[in-house]
Amino acid sequence: MGDMVTFPSNGGTADGYLAVPESGGGPGVILVQEWWGLVGHITAVADRLAAEGFVTLAPDFYHGARTDEPDEAQRLLMGLAMDQAAKDIAGAAAYLSASDAVQGQGIGTVGFCMGGSLALWSATVAENIVAAVGFYPAMPWERMNPGWPNYAGKWAQIHCSQEDGTSEAIGIKTAVAAIEEAGGDVQVFDYPDTHHAFFNDERPEVYAPEAAAQAWTRTLDFLHERLG
Repeated sequence: MGDMVTFPSNGGTADGYLAVPESGGGPGVILVQEWWGLVGHITAVADRLAAEGFVTLAPDFYHGARTDEPDEAQRLLMGLAMDQAAKDIAGAAAYLSASDAVQGQGIGTVGFCMGGSLALWSATVAENIVAAVGFYPAMPWERMNPGWPNYAGKWAQIHCSQEDGTSEAIGIKTAVAAIEEAGGDVQVFDYPDTHHAFFNDERPEVYAPEAAAQAWTRTLDFLHERLG
């Protein structure tokens, strides 16, 4: 089990859930929430990452708000200020980089849905974020205006659901082309017969155990390879 912590965010502060491996240290990973907020599913994933050896910080991008209602989640997402999100991401990365518990080369990110897009975007807003994993990224890039050239020498991994259009979806193709053009490396995986949010085991109507397990193994292998 982890604990809530407060970290600096460009002159202000932000909160997040920090989970540390039993060993007391490991590579640093920022875990980015779905549009529901910092809910139990996300803290559980943070604990799972910590159990695999990663010092994991899940920032609270909604600063205390959370919901299980789609309409409210949409409202919270639309109210998310991208400049503040960038500050929180950079602050979380700086917090991990400065921690004595964090080892390895650079910081990684993992995110789901809205958080999948933010996780991929994070490598463009923080120099020390070097490896990003996005599960079924769902936010339009135009809203974020990513600085894709910042992906030079960095790595990304994207997990795509069938429902979202697989790797043929325009948003995925845009990200892949931009990362490769910048000189970054990107892996893309399709999961046939899956719905959006297939990794979320708290949503039985969409959860796909086999696909989720495969994506999880690929994510762990990627993070261990890139972060140490």
